Amino acid sequence: MYVIAEIQGQQFKIEQGRRLFVHHIKDVESGATVEFDRILLIDKEGAVTVGAPTVAGAKVVCEVISPLVKGDKVLVFHKKRRKGYRKLNGHRQQFTEVTVKEIVA
Repeated sequence: MYVIAEIQGQQFKIEQGRRLFVHHIKDVESGATVEFDRILLIDKEGAVTVGAPTVAGAKVVCEVISPLVKGDKVLVFHKKRRKGYRKLNGHRQQFTEVTVKEIVA
């Protein structure tokens, strides 16, 4: 069984016991329980239920493993040829690591 859920603007394929890195969730602590109720699709061994836009009564219960994890550094380099203009910026996205405890469908 798996579900497709929308979490903070991104869609994830969620299965029981899976670890996810979602966009940073403010004001959560390690070990806290978080529920996500925007379930777009449910697949129970081939029986597919598609929401319009979401499936009513379905939710995913997750436990927060780490409230703040930094992703890999992304380098953005700008250059204009023959002008001597170069600029280098770096960015590290912040994530929250959660593990799926239960899928209620």
